[in-house]
Amino acid sequence: MKKVVINIVVTVVLICFSFLIAAPIVNDHMAKKTAKELADLPLPNNTELIESVYKAGKLVGNGNGMQYFGAILIKSELSLEELQEYYSEFADSEWQCIVENQIDTEIRILEHTRLTFETDIEGDHYYIVYSWGENHTIYHELDLRGH
Repeated sequence: MKKVVINIVVTVVLICFSFLIAAPIVNDHMAKKTAKELADLPLPNNTELIESVYKAGKLVGNGNGMQYFGAILIKSELSLEELQEYYSEFADSEWQCIVENQIDTEIRILEHTRLTFETDIEGDHYYIVYSWGENHTIYHELDLRGH
């Protein structure tokens, strides 16, 4: 009987530990998926995709909560307004397909972490297109980066 109880306790501890290990992996995957969805969108004319980045964690605002950020860097001959209009057609909410000028490698939208593009940005024709992803599983609660 004592062996059965010990086995049950060990099994429960291992299951809890595996959830804590899996949480960052699953959440990073959700952030990567957010960036991939942006990169998979058709580009407007006279525009090229330069690179994509993603991050999961507590990225902006106060309090607890896991956030999923995905972004692409594009170079375009189109104006900011033209790009915003183009990408607005792909947005399901106000938190998707946001377009802003990108003046250097640093992504300034994020408050609690540093994320940069690798590409040297020279000139006025670089733009960031970003979205905030979602994950409605238990893993967003178990990731310590969200607290």
